[in-house]
Amino acid sequence: MTELALMNQPNPPSTSPQIVSSQHLVSERSAEMSELEYGLIMAGNAFNRWMVRCMSAAGAKDMTAIEVSLLHHVNHRERKKKLADICFVLNVEDTHVVTYALKKLVKAGLVQSEKAGKELLFSTTPEGQALCMRYREVRERCLIETQAESGVSNHDIGQAAQLLRNASGLYDTAARAAASL
Repeated sequence: MTELALMNQPNPPSTSPQIVSSQHLVSERSAEMSELEYGLIMAGNAFNRWMVRCMSAAGAKDMTAIEVSLLHHVNHRERKKKLADICFVLNVEDTHVVTYALKKLVKAGLVQSEKAGKELLFSTTPEGQALCMRYREVRERCLIETQAESGVSNHDIGQAAQLLRNASGLYDTAARAAASL
């Protein structure tokens, strides 16, 4: 359950209460990390829901968030991509999840695969490319217009993106450390 936690911390006190998902995990050294984690949980769920609904509005009603992400990444720069590269760029460790989703996209006629030596290369079909463009149209109308009206600046969004990339590195490092315990 979400709890509102006011924390005593060695850093200068915050002027607003900290909102965390698990008060028992809050560190005296960084209550802000718990705030970030709660934000990641909320943002991750909202983003996944957004991708699925945007894709549904674009015409593909039964795609999962991972399938949407994969379709857009495979379509990115119109270059053929290997499974290992797809997993690396999207920071997905479970290759079987990606393999299964790619098989579904191939079956749906949105992605195609071809052998190159021992590797399979994936690329979007014309139908997949067209679906990505319809998604873009819905995204412009629903998300970008809302962002413009919200007053959230592109600069702030860029800074948030940098913070998320940095946090990803922290969590990857911590995950490797935890795996060795």
